[in-house]
Amino acid sequence: MSAETLTSTEYIKHHLQNLTFGKLSDGSWGVAHSADQAKEMGFWAINLDTSIVALLLGCLFLFIFFRAAQKATTGVPSGLQNFVEWVVEFIDTSVRGSFTAENNLVAPLALTIFAWILLMNLMDLVPVDYIPHLAQVAGLPFFKLVPTTDPNATFGMSIAVFFLVVFYSIKMKGLGGFIGELTLQPFGKWGLLANVFLEGVNLIAKPISLALRLFGNMYAGEMIFILIAIMGAAWAGATVGNAVLFSSQVILSLGWGIFHILIVTLQAFIFMTLTIVYLDMAHQEHH
Repeated sequence: MSAETLTSTEYIKHHLQNLTFGKLSDGSWGVAHSADQAKEMGFWAINLDTSIVALLLGCLFLFIFFRAAQKATTGVPSGLQNFVEWVVEFIDTSVRGSFTAENNLVAPLALTIFAWILLMNLMDLVPVDYIPHLAQVAGLPFFKLVPTTDPNATFGMSIAVFFLVVFYSIKMKGLGGFIGELTLQPFGKWGLLANVFLEGVNLIAKPISLALRLFGNMYAGEMIFILIAIMGAAWAGATVGNAVLFSSQVILSLGWGIFHILIVTLQAFIFMTLTIVYLDMAHQEHH
């Protein structure tokens, strides 16, 4: 989207709007061409850009690891195999350090979460104007490239983790043991209401904190990139202070981009680690 035809507010809103598909006000199904139309679509609307990019990156992750497994050799690893083995060893070390029970699902789940979220987060390093411009050329009104800046994606992953936590809590402790934890901890039977409130809040807070932490950090990072891009538009149209604006944008873009590499990796690691910890807690009995 050409910055010259938009105000700063419109530019920001355009880059933060998802490509939403759903039921329009006239009863037909189609893509929303404004934020108001997207809101009118209600709960059953689908953010196509989030779904498509997340699916493609998931397939990319599977393809890379599948190819590495196909070409694996018993000799000294090199290239792709070396990288994949390093990632697997890193995940294995993390799981061994945080998960004390026995469950063959946890390590593959941790690997999937880390690699998938990292790939989605890395999309934030693509210049903010490239994909929206290509989408406009293709006739699409919006396109957000970073799935983790969409709370629907982060809540979807965190709710899946939440269901696994509940499932293994019931499987390992029995339904009675799970209910007992919610009703008898930490104050015993005489503090039933307080126990239910505290343990209920603690249980529900897990998926909410997982989702909002990832979403908040990635959304803020994308917003900063957009604000830096606006500086570029101001430089292009300014007659005074062009050199200052241009140099400021270059320095800020480079600095924030380098720092953001740490952020996108750290957020994937935190989501993975908390998932492992929550599953470990689900396997432990409280006495």
